[in-house]
Amino acid sequence: MEASALLKKYNVPTPRYTSYPTVPYWDIEKFNANGWLANVANIYESRKDEGISLYIHLPFCESLCTYCACNTRITKNHGVEIPYIKAVLAEWKMYVEVLREKPKLKELHLGGGTPTFFSAENLGLLINGILQNSSLAPDAEFSFEAHPANTTSAHLTTLYSLGFKRLSLGIQDFDPEVQFLINRFQTPQQVAAITTKAREIGYTSVNFDLIYGLPGQTIPGLADTIRAVIDMKPNRIAFYSYAHVPWLKPGQRHYTEKDLPLGDEKFALYQLGRQLLDAAGYKDVGMDHFALNSDSLFQAMTEQKLHRNFMGYTNKHTHLLIGLGVSSISDSWTAFAQNPKTVEDYIDKIERGLLPVEKGHFLTGEDIGVRKHILNLMCRENTMYNEGIPEQVYGRLLPLLRDKLIWVTEKEIRITTKGKSFLRNVCMAFDEKLWLKQPKTQMFSSSI
Repeated sequence: MEASALLKKYNVPTPRYTSYPTVPYWDIEKFNANGWLANVANIYESRKDEGISLYIHLPFCESLCTYCACNTRITKNHGVEIPYIKAVLAEWKMYVEVLREKPKLKELHLGGGTPTFFSAENLGLLINGILQNSSLAPDAEFSFEAHPANTTSAHLTTLYSLGFKRLSLGIQDFDPEVQFLINRFQTPQQVAAITTKAREIGYTSVNFDLIYGLPGQTIPGLADTIRAVIDMKPNRIAFYSYAHVPWLKPGQRHYTEKDLPLGDEKFALYQLGRQLLDAAGYKDVGMDHFALNSDSLFQAMTEQKLHRNFMGYTNKHTHLLIGLGVSSISDSWTAFAQNPKTVEDYIDKIERGLLPVEKGHFLTGEDIGVRKHILNLMCRENTMYNEGIPEQVYGRLLPLLRDKLIWVTEKEIRITTKGKSFLRNVCMAFDEKLWLKQPKTQMFSSSI
């Protein structure tokens, strides 16, 4: 089947599978904070030598990027920084008390929002506060997301002095028309200057985020963006599909679907990006992610150690991920928990001495089994069943098999080269909860 025909067939709303079950299918009625904390304590006690991952959500931005589907708070009032930092550190202290010792950090990531909305001095206060109640794994990796337009030398030097060695810059597109429509502005010169400065300071890995399918995006414009990016030689590149979810993010109503490249046009943007990145030596390490063969993410893939969690792909695998801050999601391997989605609700719980979890899910044995297969496909491009592939899963896989997107034996499913572009569709065949209760309204973005 031709690529355009495959696109029409499989370009359907599909989860991104940063977790299983996906958030819309959590059984929130059975969830409670005490049970969640018991899960956290149990997994930590059984795997404390492994270390933990820590994600801190910093939601503030000075202006709204209209394409963005993240949880953000738009403000120019930087007086919000210290109260928010105090709340995050109070939440961290609650978890440390549950763990009954200073946990060993293996991975720490600052996400947003815009972490560099915060001053370098205040980011130092935050990280020093975290480190006072933790120890570090020998191979600990600290990373942060940054907006090229407001990242300063002070941000880079302060965070580097605290252990950060990886920087992720949100580029999206350099085309002026696209930047106008999405209200996000940065020049190639700004990005090059920050990248050069970071490497001079000692950062060992720089990631660029790019998005295809943005309003106003064209083949020539995206080609120019990717060639400019390749010239700066970031170690990693995340090349995401734009998720058009205006029913969740009203900012996306600033333009209409007439402004969006759809169908064959969007797929052509995707194919162009893959071809240019491959020609420049960037290896496809997983859905949406590319890396040079010298980068640790590529090495993790070749060593079959790649992992995927709520932060995306990582070369660090821990069974306990704690998310701090508004809307953050935590994962204790047998349970998920999410914090309140508004800054006011989050801080209110903290001030009342309550662990700020709003909803969650306790995984069943079936959930854990399905999760294993989805993670295997996402990270290793194959999975095995000891007793043979279940009949219902095999039935859902048949169209993918006929279209040569997968290779199947009695016990194994393997993604083909052609199938890598449809990885989310393959994983959906294993999603028992989605098949049991098909959504009546659109909950997910399209797969391509």
